[in-house]
Amino acid sequence: MRGLPVLLVAILFTAACSEPPQKELNRAQGAIDAARAAGAEQYATEVFTSATSGLQQAHDAVAQRDYRLALSRAIDAGERAQEAARQAAEGKATARSQAERAIAATATAVLRLEARLKAAGTARVSPKELAPARRVVSDAEAVLQKARAELRVGSYLEADASIKGSGREIPAQIKAVDDAIEARAVRRPPRRR
Repeated sequence: MRGLPVLLVAILFTAACSEPPQKELNRAQGAIDAARAAGAEQYATEVFTSATSGLQQAHDAVAQRDYRLALSRAIDAGERAQEAARQAAEGKATARSQAERAIAATATAVLRLEARLKAAGTARVSPKELAPARRVVSDAEAVLQKARAELRVGSYLEADASIKGSGREIPAQIKAVDDAIEARAVRRPPRRR
């Protein structure tokens, strides 16, 4: 009597492996589609590629009528696709955070440079001396606008790539403007009373 359940399981397993595991193939394809929609191609590339490769191997095994291997590959592909979706969500959140920090840091640096340019105007520094700093502000504002637009549409990696390095010149220009203000103060004759 004890051997009857084991025999039934063996018969069911053999019967299940006598035709393609279509349900598991469909489930794996659905998981891959969900991972793709979550951005796994971009944010979890390695695991996503592994999942799609596993599904292809499952289809190849079906073509060779090796349904046990197809079942195994399809289940594995589905699990990898779910992992890719999870990693994509984490990667997307990290990329968004990095892009937001970079945008905020660059925007703050631009505001500091603009404040120094205003002080330079008050100190009557020549516009010619301030032209490079104004050009850096203009370029940085254009990059900020592009990065913010990319951030709004969810292109976090692109936003981060756009903003990277855009603020490198700003500290040098702040120093140059401060030096020009100081030089102007030294050259200015004292006021008579």
